[in-house]
Amino acid sequence: QVQLVESGGGLVQAGGSLRLSCAASGRTFSSYAMGWFRQAPGKEREFVAAISWSGGHTYYADSVKGRFTISRDNAKNTVYLQMNSLKPEETAVYYCAGDPSRGSYSSPIAYDYWGQGTQVTVSS
Repeated sequence: QVQLVESGGGLVQAGGSLRLSCAASGRTFSSYAMGWFRQAPGKEREFVAAISWSGGHTYYADSVKGRFTISRDNAKNTVYLQMNSLKPEETAVYYCAGDPSRGSYSSPIAYDYWGQGTQVTVSS
């Protein structure tokens, strides 16, 4: 079993930056890939970024490429999402997810474990 706890959300002006963190406990952290998703009110949960177990491979939604960076520190059991040049339409609850054992890293249904989410609000 894996427990995931996100932190780092908040209110930021358009064009600003935030760094989200997700601390994991339970299974050996370096044994599984991790992802970040977001969900705005009334919308489906959407893929943002993912990272392989070693950190050697990263994947991004087209909408965030060049602005967001996913990374992980396996010694600290933590995955990060650095978000730059934020836009108001990126206001959402951001979730970290662990171990896409049931399919594609970009599909929410593939992941076995989820955090509780952290709110990110981008003001215009």
